[in-house]
Amino acid sequence: MFSALKNHPFPVEAFFQSSVVLTFAVPKEQLEPLIPECLSLDTFKDQYAFVAVAMVQTKDLRPKGFPAFMGNDFFLIGYRIFVRYKNNAGKNLRGLYILRSETDKKKMEFLGNIFTHYSYTTTDISRTRAGNIITYASVKSAFKVAIDLAEEEVHLPPQSPFADWKEARRFAGPLPFTFRYDAKTKEVLIIEGQRENWIPRPLHVTDYNFAFLKTLDIAGAALANAFIINNIPYHWKKGKTETWQ
Repeated sequence: MFSALKNHPFPVEAFFQSSVVLTFAVPKEQLEPLIPECLSLDTFKDQYAFVAVAMVQTKDLRPKGFPAFMGNDFFLIGYRIFVRYKNNAGKNLRGLYILRSETDKKKMEFLGNIFTHYSYTTTDISRTRAGNIITYASVKSAFKVAIDLAEEEVHLPPQSPFADWKEARRFAGPLPFTFRYDAKTKEVLIIEGQRENWIPRPLHVTDYNFAFLKTLDIAGAALANAFIINNIPYHWKKGKTETWQ
């Protein structure tokens, strides 16, 4: 019974005040050991796979249909791999596989770990602004990201494998689906997210460091793109499960 509760038993909605996503390109061989057997990597030119770090300020997060005043405001950080899954109906789904989830409040950790498999932990998160520079940082999680909002014409990061922002946009999170796999039962949990007016804006990242990425023992990771969206209604559907065949 408790296990079923963790399968996203009801739809959830929230308002994304901001969502900053940095995507790192990694030689695909480095990420293959990190995903379960039912998934395949979503690759670029059959050479690169991708890890995304999303930093999201949510407002009024609550079960869908509940009034906004019953919601809660949380900062969420997610580390995800871009993947594909072919479901039992034969449809090829693009989505994300969860590596780590963090939040700034114990309440989100507690509730999130009852109703999801995301394994939330609580950490300190700060967001500061000095002129045109916005910095996100955490002492406990040992990460820091600095973004320059002044530049009108943003260039791709120097080591990006993409030729232009149009190519880069294909690997800007979040994607429509998130997946979880139980190897013992071969059960796949599929969570579908839906949003409106999703228009990511390219960002110029001046500095970054994520201690968690270093723990993955991956070599050759390079910042491929960075995007921001603001003021977007978002909701997640009730989770669906199927047996991987």
